[in-house]
Amino acid sequence: MIKVLVVDDSPTAREYLTFIINSDPGLKVIGTAGDGEKALELARLEKPDVITMDINMPKVNGLEATRRIMEEIPTPIVIVTASWDVKDVKTTFLAMEAGALAALERPAGMNSPGYKKNVKEMIQTIKLVSEVKVVKRWPKKPIKKISPVKWETKPDLSGDEIQLIAIGASTGGPMAIRTILSNLSSQLTIPILIVQHIAPGFIQGFADWLAGSSKFPVHIASNGETILIGHNYIAPDGFNMGVAKGGRITLSQDEAVNNLRPSVSYLFRSVAEVYGKQAIGVLLTGMGKDGARELKMMKEKGAVTIAQDKESSIVFGMPGEAVNLEAAVFVLSPEEIAKKLERLAGGR
Repeated sequence: MIKVLVVDDSPTAREYLTFIINSDPGLKVIGTAGDGEKALELARLEKPDVITMDINMPKVNGLEATRRIMEEIPTPIVIVTASWDVKDVKTTFLAMEAGALAALERPAGMNSPGYKKNVKEMIQTIKLVSEVKVVKRWPKKPIKKISPVKWETKPDLSGDEIQLIAIGASTGGPMAIRTILSNLSSQLTIPILIVQHIAPGFIQGFADWLAGSSKFPVHIASNGETILIGHNYIAPDGFNMGVAKGGRITLSQDEAVNNLRPSVSYLFRSVAEVYGKQAIGVLLTGMGKDGARELKMMKEKGAVTIAQDKESSIVFGMPGEAVNLEAAVFVLSPEEIAKKLERLAGGR
């Protein structure tokens, strides 16, 4: 039985989340808290296996509570929020930086279209993160925002040089992607296209958060725009992102691949067809199998393919499937992936 502590300032939300979590026979809510101060007290007392954490709360908010819990009694934390306020979204990513493992949208009412899907995702995520061995976090200074270098040159599609990097991730992906981008030097100017499975409403906050640690501009992709050297492009909510000949981004709502949009599989397949051996594919931590077969397709087209290793993955589902399919040439941690990208595509 997985013991869960529910933290939310709304009594109605606490009752609702308790109902959802207790509906699974493998989960049990062992306590609830209405603010971060009480959450810290109950975490010490009850020793939960997982904590679901709201962000906007009185006394001690979700960010500060996450920091203190990870410094004192490290516990897997899942951020669960219903707020799309820009400030709260930003705080959510800071909480992940402080040690939270995932961020989820609080399931809407039982009669809403996405209710069953959201409930299933929440239960799966709680079960998966309960197995993660979190470590004590020491207080540290925030990373200073980097002034991005501006590059306005199109990639040269001739020859065998690496021209594009495609990255796909799901649960645990934000921190893995941030680690990779923050460790890339200004010598690596290859454009990067990113698909991150994330709750609707989070994507702009995700881009802004990544921009604070990347040496190059990070922005949400637009349909038909030219792919420029030294730019990082993130697939927007509800759109599959691909590439077209001539170095342009395509966005589509026609097809949900693996019941996902954006889909990593869609991006990797498109990159394999257009760029072939001039691309690098990177599949990071996440639930399910999205992107695994298409990473193998990239490999068969001559691309360099990389999967995140089990030890550093929050969930080894997607990269694990790629490893099983022998789709990955390299299996590495995010820090090692950054070094490998530098060696493969740096200093153009």
